[in-house]
Amino acid sequence: MNFDWDNFLWPYDEAVRELKIKFRSLRQSFLTKGEHSPIEFVIGRVKTVDSIKEKMTRRVIEPEVIETDMQDIAGIRIVTQFVDDIYKVVDLIHARDDMEVVEERDYIQNAKPSGYRSYHMVISYTVYLPDGPKTLIAEIQIRTLAMNFWATVEHTLNYKYQGEYPDDISERLRRTAEAAYQLDEEMSAIKDEVQEAQKIFTKNKGKEKS
Repeated sequence: MNFDWDNFLWPYDEAVRELKIKFRSLRQSFLTKGEHSPIEFVIGRVKTVDSIKEKMTRRVIEPEVIETDMQDIAGIRIVTQFVDDIYKVVDLIHARDDMEVVEERDYIQNAKPSGYRSYHMVISYTVYLPDGPKTLIAEIQIRTLAMNFWATVEHTLNYKYQGEYPDDISERLRRTAEAAYQLDEEMSAIKDEVQEAQKIFTKNKGKEKS
């Protein structure tokens, strides 16, 4: 396949860089005002060439339609403390005028059979390059710390089993996914106490610096 990957992926690198900065700044704006931030941390990545080629083969995607048919070349992950925070982040993204939501999938209310939970948003985002603006597609995954831990472990296991898990591993993954969700439910029940403690900690930390 003769394809200029460096030139093709450069705008996606720029989009991920900009989006990480914007969401991290959004987090900081809450903290600066002494408020609870619905964003705990933000990471991002651009798919590797090998990963793109593998998905093109698996999904039968032609090179001419990669930009529209492969929605996760640019990926942003936003991790939150509480389940409620996920939906606050969703609302914040919908309210922005520098990106447009084109698709969303709620795998929290409708978990996958494996137990996977997360909120996925596909956005249209414009980067401004030396030769002009370019609009591309990026995927944002929003999940709690517990969901992120489970998904990271499951993703690692997938390298070994390629999705064909033995029955005992599949059952354990489902059970641990449910346990992670129960942890989120319990933490949500004491959310006000946790946030009040965080405010006290932040205030005292500020006094120490002054």
